[in-house]
Amino acid sequence: MQKYDPMLEPDRQWWEALDDDERISMVMEHHQEAGIQLPDEYTHGLLQVVVENQIAMGEETPVDAVLSRLVDEYLNRHDAVHAIASILVSHMHELIHGEVAALDHDDYYAELEKLTAEKWLRGEYTDS
Repeated sequence: MQKYDPMLEPDRQWWEALDDDERISMVMEHHQEAGIQLPDEYTHGLLQVVVENQIAMGEETPVDAVLSRLVDEYLNRHDAVHAIASILVSHMHELIHGEVAALDHDDYYAELEKLTAEKWLRGEYTDS
């Protein structure tokens, strides 16, 4: 059985053949085997899977291109996935707390375009 490694892009056919529960379990297993302590393994795994799913969509969304750009800016792939997830979480937070009526993909994608490795490393995820 193939394992998930966030430092390597999963084979898209393999990734797409899995259901989300399998993907989340594999992400959680990776973090456990790596000795990475997380306050909420499931939520962390879920967010990482959402971003990996968006990456696997290729050119349907800008997420794959943003990942490539962040890696070109010298983030490792795993950190780049986390950086993208930070933007996703910010937009989900607004939705959950009623600050927006619906998740606006265009706003999410615009924030991703503003994200840089430098901002991520400084803890400045967006321009907002």
